[in-house]
Amino acid sequence: MSDVVLELPSGLRTDLKEPLGRIYTDTAALLADAADPIIAVGDMVTYHLVEAGRVPDLALVDERTKRSAVDADVTAAIDGFDRELAVANPAATLTAALLGALRDGLDSEGTTLVDVDGEEDLATLPVVLAAPAGASVVYGQPDEGMVLVHCDDTARERARDLLERMDGDTERAMALLE
Repeated sequence: MSDVVLELPSGLRTDLKEPLGRIYTDTAALLADAADPIIAVGDMVTYHLVEAGRVPDLALVDERTKRSAVDADVTAAIDGFDRELAVANPAATLTAALLGALRDGLDSEGTTLVDVDGEEDLATLPVVLAAPAGASVVYGQPDEGMVLVHCDDTARERARDLLERMDGDTERAMALLE
């Protein structure tokens, strides 16, 4: 049984469709506008960054895209990380294991790949809060491209607001990210 800290209420889904940053379809242009560290949430985003020669400092993948398994060549190409962590995180939730792995990955030297058994989509919100000021978080916007979020006060306020509107223990979630 996963230790679920926060769960997505159905009424919040629409608010999550609004991108937290600019949408890019060109990886080189995104990388030109990104700052270090770069954190990737999603298999296709991670794949495109690695293929462009930039292994993210932290990446979260679940071997799925748009609810279907990613191609084997995508999974095989997601390589070059210094270490890998595996966590369980059911769909539409944030577990203690996932939040802990995020914190661990952000605090570690080198690059970290977090392989999620379940779903990593909601990880964007806690990553925006936990990443250092000025960091770049990249996640996929289905059928549109990659969203680049600069971790500034505006992005953090929006991420915090969305997390606080989820069901569960927001205080515990924030404590796990510290």
